[in-house]
Amino acid sequence: MSTPTGPASGLPVRMPRPRQSGRHRRPEPVVAPEGAAALVLAVPGTPSSATRSLAEEVISIARSELPGLHARIAYLDGDDAEYPTLVSVLADSAAERIARFEQAKAAGREVAEPEGPAAVVVPLLAGPDNALLRRIRQAVMDSRAPVELTDVLGPHPLLAEALHVRLSEAGLARADRARLFTVATAADGIVLATVGGEEAVQAAGITGMLLAARLAVPVMAAALDVEGSVASIADQLKASGSVQLAVAPYLVGPEVTEGLLDAAVKEAGCATAEPLGAYPAIGKLVLSMYTTALGIAPVTPQGAQAH
Repeated sequence: MSTPTGPASGLPVRMPRPRQSGRHRRPEPVVAPEGAAALVLAVPGTPSSATRSLAEEVISIARSELPGLHARIAYLDGDDAEYPTLVSVLADSAAERIARFEQAKAAGREVAEPEGPAAVVVPLLAGPDNALLRRIRQAVMDSRAPVELTDVLGPHPLLAEALHVRLSEAGLARADRARLFTVATAADGIVLATVGGEEAVQAAGITGMLLAARLAVPVMAAALDVEGSVASIADQLKASGSVQLAVAPYLVGPEVTEGLLDAAVKEAGCATAEPLGAYPAIGKLVLSMYTTALGIAPVTPQGAQAH
């Protein structure tokens, strides 16, 4: 029983937990600032329910890292019905911001006029694809909205981690290089398959070096959209001594034409892992691009260094 001055004698006293100090102190959770620009995820490829599900999961991961985040999904090849186009989403985001300002002003609140970008567009691309990026830039211009366009997600150590996980899920690599066991089907040579031509291959090569360091096997990049590229790289790996090859798709998924990956894998005679998809690193990198563009939370995704 409690007394006016505190708990009755003999009962335990529950004291508040002291706040941690020093370098082991937990960081305060970051919340999206009120009125911050919308994060618009630009999704390439033919829209589908599977593509939408993937994009929604990526956004969900980003929101879990930054509560209060206002995020929308836009499709490069949308129809403005079931799948809104990038142009319409950007125009809507700018109009919404103006409407919120006018409503606040009409309600008598002291609010500053909107400034800076109404939206930050993050392409859902692991690497550069000039044809797709040109279309995204054109959509940004066509929207006539104040918009910030970020770079693609890679190269980045988190993508090397994601590739490693996808290979291990397919039984093509050890899950942990520190463990003293082998996988019978583990590949001794990896073809890192991307889209976007030679520039994309060069960019993928940086993540490929990080992946090679994780797996301790050779990794070489190839372009799925260049005929014979995957088979040619597979031949080079075999000539250098690799026997059991695997393809690691350096792709989120929607950006590659349906059937292109399967055809290249069949031609090269390799096993393959799944594309990166909605692996948590993708959502974290999307958010990192957004926060860096706005300068609101310059936090490097956990377990990686900024690129």
